[in-house]
This record gives sequence, structure tokens and C-alpha cells, in this order.
Amino acid sequence: MPVATERRRAEAAAVVERPASSSDQTLIERAIAGDDGAFRELVERHESRVAATVIGMLGPGDEAEDVGQETFIRLYRSLGRFRGDSSLGTYLTRIAINLSLTALKKRKRRLSRFVSQDETERDRPEASWDPRDEIERSEDIRRVRKAVEGLAPDHRAVVVLRMIDGYSTRETAEILDIPAGTVMSRLARAMQRLEKEMKESGDG
Repeated sequence: MPVATERRRAEAAAVVERPASSSDQTLIERAIAGDDGAFRELVERHESRVAATVIGMLGPGDEAEDVGQETFIRLYRSLGRFRGDSSLGTYLTRIAINLSLTALKKRKRRLSRFVSQDETERDRPEASWDPRDEIERSEDIRRVRKAVEGLAPDHRAVVVLRMIDGYSTRETAEILDIPAGTVMSRLARAMQRLEKEMKESGDG
């Protein structure tokens, strides 16, 4: 029927004319021009990765939420300075890591005023624990986070970026602004410490 044929043609044209998902750079340009919807789309596109990073660094809770929000506030303020030398995801991760490290320093200062014996008691997994496998098991994420919290901030950042966020050694080095060799050595020392703690916990 002619009407049905015209309808199919209109539907086909709509599919062809439907715009593809905008690139990050296009959304940035639109946001700079005052398009709030474009910035909201950037947030929705990258908020899960930012959340994974800050929760990996700080654990779940209000502090991680505050840092996640501050990450996007910093992005909004610096949109005009974003040159695109790295991907927006990498740029956001760098902001999230730096803010998390600052939060950890503040936390350490707060805790130093209220030292408690309970602080040294941790729920630890059983002895036969492999860090790389453990991170892949969602049911053990809480225990992994507790173990990661015991690492020094610079080691924790490497573990989060490499083992949780999935960045390569080169990308991790770029985000942290350190040599790739330093990334590998910090990761190796962090894993050795985590495995040692798990074994000692199992012996206890």
C-alpha cells in the first residue's frame, strides 16, 4: 500500500538521519558554549569510571561521593584548558586520583589525633589469596578494599589504576606522572605486601 510504503521510507530516513553519539571533544565544545545538557552527558558517560577510582582509593561512603563530585566540578572549571593531549577519561582519572590522595592525607591527619587500638584490627580473607584473582570476584570486593586501604597512598594509587580501573602500565605512569618502571616496582611491592598480610592473617 502506498501509505505503508511512505511510512517505511520515513522510518528508514529517520534512522539514517539520527545522529551518532557525540564525541567527548564535541560535548566539551558544546559545554564551553553554554550547553548544560552536553556537560550532563559528559558526567553520565564518565561517572562510573570516576566512581570506581575514588571508591578504590577511599572506600565507599560520603568521602568518596564528595571527591567524585569535586572531580566533575574541577572538570567544569577547566573545560577551556582541556587540550585533548590524553583522553577525557584519563584526564578525569588523574583529577580523581589527585583529589583522593589529598583526601587520604587529610584523613591521616585526622586519624593521628585519635589513634585507637581498634584501628589495627582488620577483617582479612583466608590465607590462599591471590590479589589479581580476588579483584575479579565481586563477592570479595569488600575484603579487597579493606586490604588495599592498608597500603601507602602511592602504592594504593597504582593498584587501583592497574588492577581495578584496568589502565596499562604506560597509562598509569602518565596519570601519576611517574616512570613506567616505578609503576611496576610499586605494584610488585604492593602485591607482595598484600599477599604477606593475607598469609599472616591465615596463620593467626
